[in-house]
Amino acid sequence: MFDKSGQWIRLETFDDFDNGLSDLIDLWSSTSKTATKAVKESALAHFKEDLEAAVLKWIDNRAKSKKYAAIGKELAEFEEALTEGSNTAPEADGKAPVAHVVTAVPAKSKKKA
Repeated sequence: MFDKSGQWIRLETFDDFDNGLSDLIDLWSSTSKTATKAVKESALAHFKEDLEAAVLKWIDNRAKSKKYAAIGKELAEFEEALTEGSNTAPEADGKAPVAHVVTAVPAKSKKKA
């Protein structure tokens, strides 16, 4: 997620997202002084942005789309838990959660001539 200098490391592979979601959850659970609200919200916004890009990249690949949709579902569950825990939605970037984009992507229909 973040390197030692505080720069975001883009998530690109499914493993990046799988591990990154675990790291994101750990970050939000952290009571460390370096895990400020701004850092947590930034990580969430970057994660969502990278996931949205991956979803768009693999929209025509059904197998990969399903894998990224699963990550999106887990992210939505995590965000719901955050909302329930604080009674306010996280306002990382003011955008709708990526999970909604992931689950709303229609299957590509194939018409026969």
